[in-house]
Amino acid sequence: MRIGDLSRRTGVHERLLRYYEEQGLLHPARRPSGYREYSDEDIDTVRRIRSLLAAGLNTSTIATILPCLRDDGDRLIPTCSDLLADLHRERERITQSITDLQTSLGALDRVIAAAPPDVTRRALATLDR
Repeated sequence: MRIGDLSRRTGVHERLLRYYEEQGLLHPARRPSGYREYSDEDIDTVRRIRSLLAAGLNTSTIATILPCLRDDGDRLIPTCSDLLADLHRERERITQSITDLQTSLGALDRVIAAAPPDVTRRALATLDR
């Protein structure tokens, strides 16, 4: 199938599909005319990529772990022994990012709460515009 067909079947814009190829995530065959030729397996690969991106992984990490994953219905199953350790490290990194964001949010909330009522009222009025 051509890139437009893959885009329609996965809901992923053609530009992103080309980007995934540039990042080494997709490996379409090339027709003699130069057009990309995708297989039905590429549909599953794009879905795995999207799932991993939604989990907070970047494309370079995905390129490393993608060959070690398979689909099992609605979940991804690791198939390489080293992958689990990498996933645990990535989970720790994300957890630390969440903790850091919660700390920042708390600090921001304290600053906002310290504002005098008249300043708060004026600020809220500008948000409604």
